Amino acid sequence: MPSLRRTPAPAPTLVVGESLVDVVVGADGSRDEHVGGSPLNVAVGLARLDHRVSLATCFGRDARGATIGAHLADADVHLLPGSDSAEETSVATATIDITGAATYDFDLTWRMPQLPQVTGHLHTGSIGALLGRGGVDVLAAMSGAARTTTVSYDPNVRPALLPDREVALAEIERRVAVSDVVKVSDEDLEWLAGGPLDGDAVADRLRAWRALGPTLAVATLGAKGAMVILPSGRRVDLPGRQVVVADTVGAGDSFMAGLVSGLLDAGLLGGADARRRLRKARGSVVVPAVQRGIDASALTVQRPGAQPPTRADLTR
Repeated sequence: MPSLRRTPAPAPTLVVGESLVDVVVGADGSRDEHVGGSPLNVAVGLARLDHRVSLATCFGRDARGATIGAHLADADVHLLPGSDSAEETSVATATIDITGAATYDFDLTWRMPQLPQVTGHLHTGSIGALLGRGGVDVLAAMSGAARTTTVSYDPNVRPALLPDREVALAEIERRVAVSDVVKVSDEDLEWLAGGPLDGDAVADRLRAWRALGPTLAVATLGAKGAMVILPSGRRVDLPGRQVVVADTVGAGDSFMAGLVSGLLDAGLLGGADARRRLRKARGSVVVPAVQRGIDASALTVQRPGAQPPTRADLTR
């Protein structure tokens, strides 16, 4: 179990991206609705790990939007003004197979509300970072924030919304280039590559992304754990935890929240000083943050829907 010690007053985090309702269709045909959206899940995950979090998002003032608002309030996530101005709330239908893996279909509306000046850490990813005019605005926000603070990015690729692989890869790499920390799943890398990748090929792609600008690149490998390319360039492989899987909804988002939480607690995310510390950080400092991501994800997959753990859950 990684240490949960904290530096004094970790930097606040602004998360930017979509909120939606996941309609989960089980392998037995059952249907349940859960609040979701990758950025929202990361924001809630960070809040449950006792971090100060704001969310810039887009949902409607309808019944599903009210559910999202209540979910965020319950988690103590601050909602930026203008985030509830969509005509209707977006929906993602997640179909679960007999192994617990999910495939998605989307009915999505996204535009970015006006952002305040970022004074802590900025995280974004998934659909909102790429889709339409809102995606262009997110890239501009990432580029602006990168001048004064740290940025993390999770592509969280949704092929149903990205029919052109080459265009998607080019746009993702534009966002990778203005990030300090990038996390990606092996499945995302394989889709972008157009075929299967072994461990060495995954490492090569992480190193290629690091060459674009990020200090830290991490790939999640499902039940196999995670691979890290450290600030020094050294590769580290961490094993996964063996658990009984309810479903994988929100697993990658819980990993992202755990990773960012660990880096915030270590004082490696925030302003210019934190960026310098991150660039010099050794594996003994970075690896516990990655392990926190693995532990958070392992707890999440044991629960139906995206239910990230609290800090108390991790200590247990």
